[in-house]
Amino acid sequence: MKEPSQRKLVAAAVALLSSASASALELNAGDYKFTVNGNINVHYIFSDCEKNPQAIAGGLACTKTGSEGNNSSISNGLLPAALVFGVSTTQSGLDIGAHFGLYPGVSSNDGGSPNLQQGAPAGTNVGLATTGLDIRQVYLDFGNKNIGTFQLGRNFGLFGFDAIINDITIPGVGAAGSAASGSPANTTLGSIGLGYVYTDTLAQANYTTPDFFGLKATLGVYDPLNTVGQTVGGVSSSSKKDQPGFQGKLAYTLNFDKVTKLYLSSTFLTQEQRDVGAIGNNYRSYGADFGGKFDIANFEVLGWYYYGKGLGTTALYLLSDDGAGHRRGSNGYLAQASYKFGDLKLGVNYGTSRLGLAQGEANSTLVASNSKITGGAYYSLTKNLTLVGEVTSVEAKSHLGDKNNSLNFNVGTFLSF
Repeated sequence: MKEPSQRKLVAAAVALLSSASASALELNAGDYKFTVNGNINVHYIFSDCEKNPQAIAGGLACTKTGSEGNNSSISNGLLPAALVFGVSTTQSGLDIGAHFGLYPGVSSNDGGSPNLQQGAPAGTNVGLATTGLDIRQVYLDFGNKNIGTFQLGRNFGLFGFDAIINDITIPGVGAAGSAASGSPANTTLGSIGLGYVYTDTLAQANYTTPDFFGLKATLGVYDPLNTVGQTVGGVSSSSKKDQPGFQGKLAYTLNFDKVTKLYLSSTFLTQEQRDVGAIGNNYRSYGADFGGKFDIANFEVLGWYYYGKGLGTTALYLLSDDGAGHRRGSNGYLAQASYKFGDLKLGVNYGTSRLGLAQGEANSTLVASNSKITGGAYYSLTKNLTLVGEVTSVEAKSHLGDKNNSLNFNVGTFLSF
């Protein structure tokens, strides 16, 4: 079965590394093909955090208070480790596949979701602890080049996908995030919340058209998400929703020659949010992004921009309203350039994510923007093993004008297979 380009990218982001694309293990049994691929990445991360910081709700610069010092950790980077299984066959003219993506980490975080810790003792880095496991992908697909492809299950969303999958920090760390704390999660931030909103893995059913001279379109329905950590009148914002979420994408690829290529894409999402308190102020979230990248020989430049209302920042629907159903606006962008010198790839990216106040809202401690710049070096020691070194500076600003700044440095390895 010929895999869609998105699946090739998702499978440990192997195709994005500066080294040659790794080959998955393949086993043919009758009419079926079984594949295994993935990665293991480990980094030493040193973080110099803001001392005696300002209070900035939603700020992503790491902080320290009192006698706390700087922070060291051994952790995964933007990607957790991955083990992705696939099975495919062709029946009655249809290419059919099933896929399971297992994402373990190396940090001690064995309580519930590795990225949303459940508190002590699960949320602490102590002896006798174990690492957590994300099961991010469980989906099937079927179709062919003439009718297009249907995909159903849990997989990465469309909105924000191209920004993160082309982020140069994919094999590295970018912004340290929880790796700058005493309880690292399975992943760092990369540029999440610092140039784009995380695409996330979502329950979905979508359809992608055949390729029309380089142009493809995808439209899908999605399990509607609740807002993250927000309440209405002290009541959790979790609620039933009578409508699904919707996401769509247009993507265009133009190959000028063997070394020159242009890629453009634009996505949208929309979803109803419903309050469960007595206020009952429902609202509709929406967002859109657009951008592209241009490759010529060993040079690549890219950029993506997003805008939304009731979208939130960093994660989907995080801080998306004022708690009373009044939407906050948000926008941001990621700009990046890189050049490859033989086995060495050097790159830099800058990103910012902004969050506005809702109409009539006065919240001076709410984050107004999170910005960062990362410079990185990625050396292909072999076609599958990449050595990584990065420096990242992060700045968080509140609507009052207060600032927190942090700096992190990381060195590590990324093994793909």
